[in-house]
Amino acid sequence: MINEDILKKLYFLQDTKYRDFQGKLLPTVDPKSIIGVRTPDLRKLAKELAKQDDIGTFLDTMPHTYFDENQLHAFILSEIKDYDRCIALVERFLPYVDNWATCDQLSPKVFRKHKSALLTHIKSWLKSDATYTVRFAVGMLMQHFLDDDFSPAYPKMVVAIKSDEYYINMMKAWYFATALAKQYDTIIPYIKQKKLDPWTHSKAIQKAVESYRITPEQKEYLKTFRLHKQP
Repeated sequence: MINEDILKKLYFLQDTKYRDFQGKLLPTVDPKSIIGVRTPDLRKLAKELAKQDDIGTFLDTMPHTYFDENQLHAFILSEIKDYDRCIALVERFLPYVDNWATCDQLSPKVFRKHKSALLTHIKSWLKSDATYTVRFAVGMLMQHFLDDDFSPAYPKMVVAIKSDEYYINMMKAWYFATALAKQYDTIIPYIKQKKLDPWTHSKAIQKAVESYRITPEQKEYLKTFRLHKQP
């Protein structure tokens, strides 16, 4: 019953204009699977559902039929406070993630308190053959390991990823642009020495130059390492 109730709630929250807009941003998702629920509404619903004793039934029902169900699933996992339960459910869910939005919005709050254990999983995810599992791993490195817990070993792990997948390389570029803002002295040699593939190198510079966290002087210096214009 809970799955049917959730689907009714999602359709109650449907915004058809937003649905059509989302469809243009999610080329890997079947437009017919998009209900069109706005993110704030999904987050609010997820917080309510996460407290229900029978929510496990929904979380165990995979693959979901609708994109919005996957989004809701990600937001519910992000609310779980028990690390062991959360990481187990994340591991079970990742193989079903098929788009950048669900991947990037899966961000469990409890991970902040268990970084050592999380890092072990990140290293495993980086070796995956699944595009969005790898993207998620890089995203977790970017979110949790660029500040006090940073190590020069981490950007090396990202550089070591060799892929032709657009959604992996875009996340790599995002990682290095963010890393330049937070760990500039350690990261700038990766740009100077062109350790990234040309496309990711150019995208990382582009994102860094667009960032408000990079100083004007740093931006001008980064521009000197631009390659030929990328499509």
